[in-house]
Amino acid sequence: MIGTDIYFDLAKRNVRLHLLRSVLAAIGIVIGVFAITTMGILGSALQVSVTSGFGDEGGQITVTPAMEGGGFFGGSEEKLSIPEIRKIERASMGNPVVPFSSTFSSIRAAGEDTYASVYGLDPGDIPLVLEVEKGVMIHGGDRALISSDIAEAHDLKIGSRITIGDEEEGKKVRVAGILKNTGFGGGISTYSSIIITDRLYQDINGKDRGYDKALVIVEDLDEVEAVRENLDKSLNGRKETVDISDPKALIEMISGVLGAVSLAVTGIAGISLLVAAVSIFNVMMMSVTERTREIGILRSIGVKSREIIKMFLYEAAILGALGAVIGGVLSLIAGGILVTVMLEDISYLFAPSVLMNVVIGIGVGIGICVLSGVYPAWKASRLSPITALAAE
Repeated sequence: MIGTDIYFDLAKRNVRLHLLRSVLAAIGIVIGVFAITTMGILGSALQVSVTSGFGDEGGQITVTPAMEGGGFFGGSEEKLSIPEIRKIERASMGNPVVPFSSTFSSIRAAGEDTYASVYGLDPGDIPLVLEVEKGVMIHGGDRALISSDIAEAHDLKIGSRITIGDEEEGKKVRVAGILKNTGFGGGISTYSSIIITDRLYQDINGKDRGYDKALVIVEDLDEVEAVRENLDKSLNGRKETVDISDPKALIEMISGVLGAVSLAVTGIAGISLLVAAVSIFNVMMMSVTERTREIGILRSIGVKSREIIKMFLYEAAILGALGAVIGGVLSLIAGGILVTVMLEDISYLFAPSVLMNVVIGIGVGIGICVLSGVYPAWKASRLSPITALAAE
């Protein structure tokens, strides 16, 4: 009886004997695994970036006036009144409440015109929701905190002046600090943003005593759901007057959308892997045809059908492993480049859920190859020894 390892050696020998054909078949697997794994890496990295972007706001509940007329572009211009803010504070179960106003305004910085989100907050509330990377917090006067991207784009430093609004009627403020980038949740963005005191905001935008939003800072994450329910019960008892949301719900929605898009794109990329599977199937069928006499000799010396199957499956697995591993490594490199370009942070690539795409891609590539070799292997095992020996 032939030793078990000999079947793997015979499979390797056949791959070497038909090296060019084997390489071309493996290239198909490389392309297929590369395509689906790269798309998977990018989709997972986007989901991780969204989740981490909300990480610091996991305990923030956002309260806004109920939208009427539809979404971002058709909503009402209602404000949260002072009595409503007081009601929110009573329903917050002892957690801090940070009301604020915001608008999208033109600004002039270092002689260049651009746009930014401008937020007005009570000076005492600012440290509850924002951190300063350079400079100091603001407490009053014509001073502002700016996001790091605005500072970098216009080479602004502590003490630089910017104009909020148009050049003629706008308000000049001095940069007191540069914000630490903490992403964006349902509340205050630290991207392309300017933070000023609520009093200065009213001077620039009018004496409207209402607020656009209020953040409830829930210190214990386990209480988020309870606080949200209490807010809803207190504020929307008879009529829905406010919309209440927390980052968890938003994360789930965005992750679901990104997951669906990623799955669709990966499915399209998977077509290349199916084409590669057909190529492997064709190679294996050719191998069976070319080795008919060899199969007859093996069967005549006592090799069983299942061992013939094993030999051909080994060959398919070798081709699959070579192509899948190379494709996985290339996808890791390409994924790293895409993540760096799109998200500007290579660390997202090394998240476990992102790296798992490489493992899955390699496993799928090998599995597809082995499945493609099942029928040819079965056909080889069914050959009659006499007929196979008689083959030219």
